Amino acid sequence: MTVSVLSAALAGIDAALITVETRICPGLGYNIVGLAGEAVRESLYRVESAVSTVDLQMPRQKMLVSLAPAGLRKDGAFFDLPIALGILAASGQLDPERLSGYLFTGELSLNGKLRPVRGALSMAIEAQKMGCKGMIVPGSNAQEAAVVKNLKVYGFDELAGVLAFLNGGTVEPTEVKELISPQPALYAADMADVKGQAEVKRVLEIMAAGGHNGLLSGPPGSGKSMLAARLPGILPPLTLAEALETTQVHSVAGLLDQTGLLLQRPFRAPHHTASDIAMVGGGSVPMPGEISLAHHGVLFLDELPEFKRRVLEVLRQPLEERKILISRANFSASFPANFVLLAAMNPCPCGYFGHPSRKCTCTFAAIHRYRHRISGPLLDRIDLQVNVLPADLSDGQVLESSAVIRARVVAARQRQQQRLSSVACNALLNTAMVKEFCKLDAQSNALLQAAMVQHKLSARSYERILKVARTIADLAGSAAILLPHLAEAIGLRQLAG
Repeated sequence: MTVSVLSAALAGIDAALITVETRICPGLGYNIVGLAGEAVRESLYRVESAVSTVDLQMPRQKMLVSLAPAGLRKDGAFFDLPIALGILAASGQLDPERLSGYLFTGELSLNGKLRPVRGALSMAIEAQKMGCKGMIVPGSNAQEAAVVKNLKVYGFDELAGVLAFLNGGTVEPTEVKELISPQPALYAADMADVKGQAEVKRVLEIMAAGGHNGLLSGPPGSGKSMLAARLPGILPPLTLAEALETTQVHSVAGLLDQTGLLLQRPFRAPHHTASDIAMVGGGSVPMPGEISLAHHGVLFLDELPEFKRRVLEVLRQPLEERKILISRANFSASFPANFVLLAAMNPCPCGYFGHPSRKCTCTFAAIHRYRHRISGPLLDRIDLQVNVLPADLSDGQVLESSAVIRARVVAARQRQQQRLSSVACNALLNTAMVKEFCKLDAQSNALLQAAMVQHKLSARSYERILKVARTIADLAGSAAILLPHLAEAIGLRQLAG
């Protein structure tokens, strides 16, 4: 007798439907086929121990478990539960009809407990697409999977509970506590805590409003890291679609440390010793890297020149395409990477070049070598580049909170959404959109042409300046890009020195 049980495997941040077929026939031995990884092949040992805890028995006959489609690689312990149920149904200890229409996933411990798995949200999305009537997951994954509409999700902490439910027990499906917060959750770091630095705060506001990349260059102690930590607090709230994607990435990476959706935009700050694989993702079983974990959030690279050149260069393509494709000999995986890049650096090795009161001890050759650790093509992809000087702590200016700045950012994003249909913010405009929505009058066009010649800017820089100018106009509530908007965008493009 052959029994089929539905499960799922991960492919990037998406899930693919897997049919676990179990057949018991004369002979001895356990076999799993279908391009199964080591963790999958070991599942029979966990299944045998778990089944013994519910007073049932593994059949002492030849068992063949096939994971279809056979050409898709399967890794991880997702299939412990469906394999156990398939064996019990094939051996006559469970009614096979009870398994119909459900998707099962879960890792079994030796004592029959169900352990959480990665990617439960992606599997739930796939189950809903395939028309499954329900999904059975470990209890720790229930809230995560239950955010998918029109899918009943049942969470259990042990195999015994699953069997009781399948044998006619009554269990209510998991209810989602909260889909998405109407207001962004409060961040601990607030802009009102930072005195001075009005120009840098303005740059961060433009970054948040248009989704642009930025670079802060300044001496130690000028507040670069402090300001960077406050950028997530002025970004607009996550939409439901963005929250789903962000949660998917973190779930696949096994980093989801809460139930339900992620409600805050991620802020990733890898150390400068990070490898290129840690940054973009990969491994024998492809996992998301830092750029994907920062999806719909901020990737902060402090001490930018200290990162290995190879690590920085792998950022160039994701910054353009907003995704990363990891290819291996037999398969490939695509991960999203739509993030805001914020980098910080010292102006020289000692850190005090251009400081108003401290003398720089570096030679010009040392400064040149230090700055050229960052390639021109990477700098060309950074829209806003500003010098940060030590703050004047006696400055009596009124300090705005993150909430006040965020309100202006949200208003600017709403203007962009009313104007655009296929992209979320100005930074994502393609060439055709730039021509349509970033038109200049004759005086502004002459200024931009002069800046292109004077600063020897590339065609990419030309478009990025226009995008930033469009964002500045949106913050000002202007339907057209005016000369002051363009002048500010040009002034924020080049580092001094």
